[in-house]
Amino acid sequence: MQIEIWSDVICPFCYIGKTQLEAALNETGVTAQVEHRAFRLMPGDAVAPVEEMFAKKYGQTPQQAEATMRNVEATAANEGLEFHIAGTLTGDTLDAHKLLILAGDKGVQPQVLNRLYRAYFTETRNVFDRASLLDLAAEAGLDRDEASKALDSAELAARVAADQRTAQTFGVRGVPFVVIDRKFAVSGAQGKANFVKALQAAIAEAPVVVGDGGGACDINGCDPA
Repeated sequence: MQIEIWSDVICPFCYIGKTQLEAALNETGVTAQVEHRAFRLMPGDAVAPVEEMFAKKYGQTPQQAEATMRNVEATAANEGLEFHIAGTLTGDTLDAHKLLILAGDKGVQPQVLNRLYRAYFTETRNVFDRASLLDLAAEAGLDRDEASKALDSAELAARVAADQRTAQTFGVRGVPFVVIDRKFAVSGAQGKANFVKALQAAIAEAPVVVGDGGGACDINGCDPA
């Protein structure tokens, strides 16, 4: 079984949805090849504090932003994840996606993706600074010199763009967006039970699209649903 996940490393519901999917795979015993696909939530945006993003995209006051962040952290905690969102940065994640594509070529994509998620959401690390990104890539098993070259690779940038175009052909409006064998889709962090349903449908070859009701992020921001 092939599973593709369109996501961004600064999307909280992408990390949550990935965790839910992994729990569903464990429960069903399904063996799958899981591949990250790039989806840039803030293409072209300069790096800025997350609090500024809440004010810009949602018009939220600092107090409202704080409440939103705490709600997302509580949702993550229900999945066994530790989030610390305040003080993180947001912006264009093109460089991170280049490294993830390189990691896929080298067979260490899960390790690199997990490291970036944990670094960003749990450790409040900078995933935009190139030196920081290279440190994280090396920690997760990528050769630092190869990773450094990847950051300036036009070919990898083109592959990131191709992932985004493919998402558009699927009509993806928010992430995470999970596609199973290019036949079955789950939009948003739908919970383990709905991912189990989608996996079982894929095994039975019964078409199903699970949408609405799960937390997701798009270019306009995140909706906890």
